[in-house]
Amino acid sequence: MNHFTQKAFLGAILLISVSCNQKKSKNTMSQAPKKVEAQELLVGTYTDATSKGIYKMFFNSETGELENKGLVAEAVSPSYFAISKDRQYVYSVNEMEKGEVSSFKWNDDRTQLNLVSNVSSEGMHPCYAELNSDESMFATANYSSGNIAVYNLDGKGGIQEHPQTGQHTGKSIVVPNQEAPHAHCVKFSKDNNFLYAVDLGIDEIVLYPIDSQGKLDAKQTALKLDAGDGPRHIIYHPTKDIAFIINELSSSVVSVKINTETGAFEKIDKKSTLPEGFKGKSFCADIHISSDGKFLYASNRGHNTIGIFSVSENGELELIGNESVQGEWPRNFVISPNEKFLLVANKDTNNITVFSIDAETGLLTFTGNEIELSKPICLKF
Repeated sequence: MNHFTQKAFLGAILLISVSCNQKKSKNTMSQAPKKVEAQELLVGTYTDATSKGIYKMFFNSETGELENKGLVAEAVSPSYFAISKDRQYVYSVNEMEKGEVSSFKWNDDRTQLNLVSNVSSEGMHPCYAELNSDESMFATANYSSGNIAVYNLDGKGGIQEHPQTGQHTGKSIVVPNQEAPHAHCVKFSKDNNFLYAVDLGIDEIVLYPIDSQGKLDAKQTALKLDAGDGPRHIIYHPTKDIAFIINELSSSVVSVKINTETGAFEKIDKKSTLPEGFKGKSFCADIHISSDGKFLYASNRGHNTIGIFSVSENGELELIGNESVQGEWPRNFVISPNEKFLLVANKDTNNITVFSIDAETGLLTFTGNEIELSKPICLKF
């Protein structure tokens, strides 16, 4: 082989090698796994010897796996909290006899929630935290003292002292749960013109009109439920003037039509969260609805399931299944932002379990993913 032929031969080999490497590189790139950004999940706990406040988890929104990133805020029993829209602030209750509410702000690398304010809840055992839509007001419900408190916010994460309060009165038929009022949830209307307070002790949704200056008017009755229902939480339909109330004591869900002018509720339907024939003791806790309004979920403590409902266009309900929570005493649960998963906080078995959601049927399937944490009771993305 002469010198010229040898150079041409070597050049051809080099071109073939480069071409193969480029193809290999392209194939490798196309087969590389898609990077999934971990989503923050905050977990509130009842504090004890091993659990100290609010914890941060990373959630894989494709696989449903959870990773505990540790304690981010020391707090006494932050059993419920709300997160600001910009995700910089967390507003929490401290569920104790001399109740408090606290606000926190993330540090720069989001490894620590720093305390901004801490004030009295003006009652005993606050158990719910709610921001209005423009985040100018914060409300809480005090369970044991049967009253609510509504605070102004300073725009920098601070909860201002001297809130407006509302005291409930009365009782109902279930002893000892209903021997006195027990405010369990507060919810601003979508237009911020009303505040609803769900009172378990008196079987009532209490209505507080709010004027243009943010002042609460005298309380009214939005809805009187059946004696012994023990209403606990309320949620809104994503697109319709319909709301859903979960009843702790009667293990049921009530759907209602909202009169947006007066704030009053009109009952549409009521269905049990338990399968037909169940005779044991069970108490409902939390309630959520899919963003398309087709499926509603309710937690059963005792039966230890999530009740799954289909929702008709006019708000009627049909129980289509009960899925075991793979634990005991499911307090709070949450639907992931992409709505592929539902996560359950099981207080008595100290675990958080993850279920996939069938988008067509609404039914749940346990993924096998779970994580241990002492007394988890509030989950928020």
